[in-house]
Amino acid sequence: MTDIMDQLLEDQRTAMKAKDETKLAAIRMIRSALQNAQIAKGAEEELSEEDILAVLSKEVRQRREAIDEANKVDRSDIASREDAGLQVVLGYMPSQLSREDIVEEITKIIGDLGATGANDRGKVMGQAMKILKGRADGKSVAGIVDELL
Repeated sequence: MTDIMDQLLEDQRTAMKAKDETKLAAIRMIRSALQNAQIAKGAEEELSEEDILAVLSKEVRQRREAIDEANKVDRSDIASREDAGLQVVLGYMPSQLSREDIVEEITKIIGDLGATGANDRGKVMGQAMKILKGRADGKSVAGIVDELL
């Protein structure tokens, strides 16, 4: 966990020096969310890579929802600010899988589980999100699972 916190701290310093308010605000938000997760977990345990990924994924999801809401009420200024913050957060996430890679993984999962129809959607989604966590958006995965089942 210290690697990402060290990287965030270094990037925060760089953003302060460059007076990059957008990047600075996004980094502060990430650091705050990670510190809150650490407090919730307890002082004895460090955040695992999976915990960090969960926090970053939550930040991505929140920013995407904020962009959608801002676009619905025709507030492009807010949407563009949130999008800039989203790009900063995505910079700390592992690289995202392409649609083809997601389809390949889900096809394998369906074969392994012997899923045959929509009744097996829950089992497939559960397994898919374990494997693809942090590397694919949940909405994309759900859409592909629905297509393949």
